[in-house]
Amino acid sequence: MKPSLPKGVRDFKPDEVDKRNYIFDTIRSVFIKYGYRPIETPVMENLSTLTGKYGEEGDRLLFKVLNNGDFLSKTNPSLLEKKDSNGILHSISKRGLRYDLTVPFARFVVQHRNDLAFPFKRYQIQPVWRADRPQKGRYQEFYQCDVDVVGSDSLMYEAELVNIYDEVFARLGLEVVVKVSNRKILAGMAEAAGISDRFMDMTIAIDKLDKIGEEGVKDEMRKREIPDSSIDSVLEMLKVKTLGGLESFFQNTDIGKKGIEELKTFHSYFDLRQSTNEVKFDITLARGLNYYTGCIFEVTAKNVEMGSIGGGGRYDDLTGVFGMDGVSGVGVSFGAARIYDVMVELDLFPKDNRASLKTLLIAFDEKSHLYAFDCLNKLRNAGINSDLYPSPTKMKKQMKYADAIRVPYVILIGGNEMETGNLGLKNMGTGQQEALTLDEIISILK
Repeated sequence: MKPSLPKGVRDFKPDEVDKRNYIFDTIRSVFIKYGYRPIETPVMENLSTLTGKYGEEGDRLLFKVLNNGDFLSKTNPSLLEKKDSNGILHSISKRGLRYDLTVPFARFVVQHRNDLAFPFKRYQIQPVWRADRPQKGRYQEFYQCDVDVVGSDSLMYEAELVNIYDEVFARLGLEVVVKVSNRKILAGMAEAAGISDRFMDMTIAIDKLDKIGEEGVKDEMRKREIPDSSIDSVLEMLKVKTLGGLESFFQNTDIGKKGIEELKTFHSYFDLRQSTNEVKFDITLARGLNYYTGCIFEVTAKNVEMGSIGGGGRYDDLTGVFGMDGVSGVGVSFGAARIYDVMVELDLFPKDNRASLKTLLIAFDEKSHLYAFDCLNKLRNAGINSDLYPSPTKMKKQMKYADAIRVPYVILIGGNEMETGNLGLKNMGTGQQEALTLDEIISILK
């Protein structure tokens, strides 16, 4: 049988892992700079932890894990006969793969509340799984890089998180747009349009605006039985480009006014720092997850066709579902898989990768192979990524290997080099070769 992978997942070869680690290391260094600490949570969570937190679409995309042993033994035979998938699910699966890192983080906070000092600032870089239809920029397994703070409702943190976005993407050399809005503004829109009871239906439709356009959003809201007069009112508000332009619509909605006030407070902090990237208000931003309650964010890359490469927001009620009320939080996530794809497409990765092998030593005979191994230890002790071909075989074979692994330098060692102490350093890019002492080579390669 020919080996293969499931759809929506992929292998990463060494060069690709090096590039991905470059992204992770850049993001991690900024997280640490801003005072965030690392945690990790398990691959699997109880389904009771995950379900009901992501909206109806999110729940459908959860990967379920079958119970151990004979998972059908406790299933009602009538449900099997009816092929009632939803009814059967509760008896055959009690665990699922994590859909994101935020809900497991909320569970973590509640479970370890006595060990944490609040506000608690954490970052987390781990894979997540979604049973989504694979397509460009959308995978079923991918890494998220999350940064959150819980235990404070200060809008200072919203400004700090957008600063983190701005700094990370500036370091990566990636031009982005950071879109900002507030879920209270969406709630105000629903109230102004007379459909407060259809708030989630409205936001699910709005969240698809970029994909299906205005007419598609109209059709989506009609399918959800939202009246045409309310649809027209919502679409009129979606054309507003500034916070000031919303105030006339929100004269009779306190929650809408609160959303405008929170965004103004956010800007009072954020505008104190000059940003590298574009940061703008976008009223069409919905962020379809149920748990957002305040400011929301989404990042898109310029100069390339790709979905969002980051997003997040304020969640006031998430820990409450786990029995810990009154703990507000805010966080953002970096979509590492999409960031990787964008940087490959735009050729933004550094040409000189510090994680890659710097030099390969090539020996001509058994005696020089031992000498080369001693040199190898000295190169590694000097912090230079080095390797030695495992046997003093034919020169042509060793050089072919050096080409295959794309090492930038080789060091050639034979009897004459051992006697004189001058080793042959060859630049594989230019073909230039020099006779140098090991100390001189170390100085050049460092």
